[in-house]
Amino acid sequence: MDTVDLFKIFLRVAENGSFIRAAETLNRPASTISAAIRELESRLGTRLFHRTTRTVSLTHDGTAFYARCQVVVQDMEETENLFKQTSKEVTGKIRVDVPGRVGSRIIIPALKDFFTRHPGIQIELGVTDRSVNLAEEGIDCAVRVGRLNDSGMVSRCIGYLSIINVASEAYMAGSGELTSPGELNRYAAVGYASPTTGRRERWEWVQEGEILNADVNSQLTVNSAEAYIAACVAGLGIIQIPEYDVSDLLAAGALRQVMTDFRPGPLPVSILYPHRRHLSRPLRLFTDWLTPLLQEKMSLLPAQ
Repeated sequence: MDTVDLFKIFLRVAENGSFIRAAETLNRPASTISAAIRELESRLGTRLFHRTTRTVSLTHDGTAFYARCQVVVQDMEETENLFKQTSKEVTGKIRVDVPGRVGSRIIIPALKDFFTRHPGIQIELGVTDRSVNLAEEGIDCAVRVGRLNDSGMVSRCIGYLSIINVASEAYMAGSGELTSPGELNRYAAVGYASPTTGRRERWEWVQEGEILNADVNSQLTVNSAEAYIAACVAGLGIIQIPEYDVSDLLAAGALRQVMTDFRPGPLPVSILYPHRRHLSRPLRLFTDWLTPLLQEKMSLLPAQ
């Protein structure tokens, strides 16, 4: 069996977590799949999977090989598609990771358009607010909002997201108008804790060009954007949130802006890649489609 075929079988087993399911998707006997993995492990001189009677999972070496193997197979598929005449003929699978509300509110509702344009491309979409390691988890690109801490990642800023202070009308009616940071200690804020680190965000604002922050009173702290917004609508306190994320609630009167002269600075929105290699054609087609979509739907300020 040639090397590329072995690589494709390895990827299918890793993605399905089962020799039998991989065999079914490839329409090959399970014995052929098992033999292919044994041959590949023999060539590499290492064990790629932990095997039990019920499960198959990647070893440490298997996880490292998975990311590299994806690149090789994607490069091969791109080479095979190099001289095809239309983008609709491009085939391949890409893995993408995006924040929860960006995925559910913006990307997923628009994906039918992408698949109509490129029916040969498959997307495995991770929709989560947790931090992921792109290289270790074999992810081709990710969308990130905020200042980046991903060392070694290749990033491209596509714009800046406007952040506002909001509260429910009912909450403000009972608490009085909030106009400046000096009044914050008289109000409750819904706390937001990172789902990855557990660290609670501080209240932030820009004043005379300087970024300032402070702790605020929080009876409730949550670790998801959905819960954060829901708590604000329920009158449990004020929050700081991307403007696009609550535009419908502002229009409906469920929320309103407060302390409009003391808003946080805008946050960068970036697309990250795990390496500096050239992008596969399926990935390039996807990011070329995704960039203007995010810029429009998130009302991004231009990248500097």
